[in-house]
Amino acid sequence: MIAAIAENNALGKDNALLWHLPDDFKRFNAITTGHTIIMGRKTFESFPRPLPKRHHIIITRDRSYTTAYPECTIVHSLPKALQLVESEKQSFIIGGGEIYTQAMPYSNELEITRVHQSYEADAFFPTIDPEDWELVYEEHHPKDEKHTVSFTYLTYKRR
Repeated sequence: MIAAIAENNALGKDNALLWHLPDDFKRFNAITTGHTIIMGRKTFESFPRPLPKRHHIIITRDRSYTTAYPECTIVHSLPKALQLVESEKQSFIIGGGEIYTQAMPYSNELEITRVHQSYEADAFFPTIDPEDWELVYEEHHPKDEKHTVSFTYLTYKRR
């Protein structure tokens, strides 16, 4: 899974991110380009168009949901999405909160950007239990002229 999450595990509000971190966008693109990304319908609809050079799997309960984009596959459950990527070396769950919660037991790596501030939100990332996850990489970025808040890249591997 890959996510940017606040100190209080906030992800977003009203289907929008709560911060603007250009370096985190670059990191997200570098990590996910060339791979399949799995997301809920609301996360997909928050994009102006599908992200380039990625196969999108969209999870929705709406059986009549369609998209005109050939790089997108629609499924109606997380297990079906995971079945579609089981032969891939790497794929990414990219949100939202409900999908992250469902996917936590199936995930083996977390690429987290911890945003060092708390926010009012309506979508949250599940708690990262240190009994289940080992922190294997950490890189702090202070706030600067492009980033109004400091953040830290964290990589966790399942124990």
